[in-house]
Amino acid sequence: MSSQNGTAIVAPDPTAFYGYIPTKYVTILFLTLFSLSTVLHSGQAIKYRLWWIFPSIVLGGTLEIIGWVCRLISSNHPLERMPYILQTTFIVLAPTPLLAANFVIIETIIRLLGPSYSRIRPKLYTIIFCSSDVISLLVQGGGGGIAASATTSTTENLGANIVLGGLVFQTLVIVVYAFCSTEFFMRYQKRRPFRGKATGPNEINHGKLTWNIQLMLYALLLNTFCLFIRAVYRIIEFADGWEGKVIHTQVLFNVFDGAMITLAIWTTNFFHPGRLLATKEEDTEMQHINTNPGTT
Repeated sequence: MSSQNGTAIVAPDPTAFYGYIPTKYVTILFLTLFSLSTVLHSGQAIKYRLWWIFPSIVLGGTLEIIGWVCRLISSNHPLERMPYILQTTFIVLAPTPLLAANFVIIETIIRLLGPSYSRIRPKLYTIIFCSSDVISLLVQGGGGGIAASATTSTTENLGANIVLGGLVFQTLVIVVYAFCSTEFFMRYQKRRPFRGKATGPNEINHGKLTWNIQLMLYALLLNTFCLFIRAVYRIIEFADGWEGKVIHTQVLFNVFDGAMITLAIWTTNFFHPGRLLATKEEDTEMQHINTNPGTT
């Protein structure tokens, strides 16, 4: 293409932002899945009166919806910069509140099975890990904001590095949480409470591992695994840089981000804590059996 005076006119590159044009049917698929899951989670939260689901799972799902709406806009208007910036920010942040839900769930499971087997008190799972999650959210959000408003490549890279730091921190939180949870379950199975957690055999509660709790544990394991895989992928992506091959490969994003988070959020729909862990106070007391051989 050339102008009347013979000067060549270079057409804008529609793949300049993503390195590709987001495939429309893929964006519609993920947008539909996240929307349905989020609406269902809202209904389940109301049904089971688990209000903490709104600032965790529902918030995470809403952020995913916004991000995928922006990707859908990009599939129709690939030369617009703002949808690209918004989808990058919202989809990076979305899994953070989803992870917070896992901390609340594991606290409930520990209370049911026996706090004596946990290295830290059940309540501290929510306090410590959710606080760490908030820090990760703020760091990633701040880095995303710097990258979005950057006018130079130096500032843009600074924002990316801050986001990378937040992702690394979040991944470490997942690892520590997984270690503490695994240690608790192993000690529960072997009936080995921590010293100082009880003053005598009659005061050590060993809750019954019901089928519902087992299902919740399996779901929690799958959910955490998906979030971990996604976090590792994002670390590799941002470490590779804005111009790297990873961030410019759509299939990697769809599989290791979109699919992983979809699986994580839908797992909690099907294996819902409100259904699997809901017990009346008297039922909870009946679940605990005395470890003293002389009692029934």
